[in-house]
Amino acid sequence: MRYHALVTDYDDTLAHEGRVSEETVSALERLRASGRRLILVTGREVDDLGDVFDRLDLFDLVVAENGAVLFDPDSREETVLCERPAERFVRALRDRGVSPLSVGRVIVATREPNQTVVLETISDLGLELEIIFNKGAVMVLPSGVNKATGLAAALAKLRLSAHNAVGVGDAQNDHAFMSICEASVAVANALPAVKERADLVTAGEHGEGVIELIEALLDDDLARLDERLGRRDRERQRVRPAGEPTPDPCGDRGALRGRLNVPAGGSSRQDEDHGRTGGGAGAGATCSDGRSGPPLE
Repeated sequence: MRYHALVTDYDDTLAHEGRVSEETVSALERLRASGRRLILVTGREVDDLGDVFDRLDLFDLVVAENGAVLFDPDSREETVLCERPAERFVRALRDRGVSPLSVGRVIVATREPNQTVVLETISDLGLELEIIFNKGAVMVLPSGVNKATGLAAALAKLRLSAHNAVGVGDAQNDHAFMSICEASVAVANALPAVKERADLVTAGEHGEGVIELIEALLDDDLARLDERLGRRDRERQRVRPAGEPTPDPCGDRGALRGRLNVPAGGSSRQDEDHGRTGGGAGAGATCSDGRSGPPLE
C-alpha cells in the first residue's frame, strides 16, 4: 500500500452546505476498513465542527482552526499548536466595528471585506500575524501557521510520511496542505487555481468527488498515477540550463482511466507562486491565499 492516509478538507470538499451525505460517510467507513488513516483538515473551530458533523470518530485526527489546533476524536484531547493572537488585537477589532468576529483557541476570523481593517489593525499594533482567505472568509493566525503546518503535526503524531498521503480540497487555504501531500486532488467545484495545481480533478463535486477518490484508492491505490507523479518528481529534481522553460510535470494532460482527470492546462502546483501583501515596515503583517512559503519536501 502506497497511500496510507487520506487528508481532506471539510467545507465544500467533504461537505456541501455544511453537511456530509450518508453516501460519503459510508465511503469513509470503507476506507477505514481498508486499514488506511483519515485526517480532517479544516478552518473551523472544533466545537463548531462538532455541531454540524457527528462522525468525527471516523477520523484519526482533526486539524482545526486552519492548522492551529490538533484534535483527537478518540480521547477528545485538543492540542494548541501555536500562541494565540494578543487580546489587544481582538479588542481593537471590536472597537473598530469588525463584524462578524469569531475567536477560537487561536484563530480570529471574520468575513470580506473586513480584511482592510484587519490588516490596518495588525500594522498599527505592530503584530506578526497572517491573513488567510477562504472563499469570503478572512482568517488571522500567527505568521507561518496554516493547514500544512497543522497536517505536518498530525502526520508526525501518527508516524506517517507526507509521501504516503493524498490530499483533497477546494479553496485557497487548501493549497498549503495539498502541496505537501504526495498526491493532490481537487473536487470538481474547486476554485480554478486549486484545480490548476492539483495532480487530479474529480468529475464529482463536494462529497461525490471524495467518494470518487476513495473508490480509486480502494481499486488500485492510485497506481494509475505512478508514472505521472514519477515524471513530475524527476523534472522537479532535474537541473535545467539557464533560460530553459520548465516542463509540464504532468506531461500530456488528458483523461485518466476512470473518472478522475488531470487538470486541463495551467501551471503545476509546485511552479505557481501566490503572492502576499505586506502590512507596513516592521509590522510583520502579511496576507496569504493559504500557502506559506515553498512546499515542504
